[in-house]
Amino acid sequence: MLTALACMPLKADESKTIAENAANAEALSTLVAAVQAAELVDTLKGDGPFTVFAPTNDAFAALPAGTVEMLLKPENKDKLKKILTYHVVPSKATAEMVVGLIKQGGGHAKVKTVEGDELTLKMMGDKVTVTDAKGNTVNVVQADIMNSNGVVHVIDGVLMPSK
Repeated sequence: MLTALACMPLKADESKTIAENAANAEALSTLVAAVQAAELVDTLKGDGPFTVFAPTNDAFAALPAGTVEMLLKPENKDKLKKILTYHVVPSKATAEMVVGLIKQGGGHAKVKTVEGDELTLKMMGDKVTVTDAKGNTVNVVQADIMNSNGVVHVIDGVLMPSK
């Protein structure tokens, strides 16, 4: 289900970093809180380049009750960091590049994340989907939000690494 996000695309100032632009995006406030709790803000202010698959607030809200609150606790920082870095690919991959990789791969492409596990990218009609290590598939609901240190693709679910 697409939310109002589809009607009101996120915008970014291309001269600012992913961390700076995300902090100004209301639809990503839960992600921003998680990045702060995991102490990854400075990383996302770094040179990059990064491709971030950014879950919306609705994506986090769809997790089982209490999951976000549990992950934001200081004692769970390592687990939270692992989940968040699983949403980051250490390169700048625009939608055009992603679609090209999928076509080259015969219908799918595997990309390695900063966390170390892979994500599988596929096309479903004219939409890109992302499947995590546990087999959960999410949709890219907005692509190519350009930042000074990479690109953000907004997704409608939270990806989970294998461990």
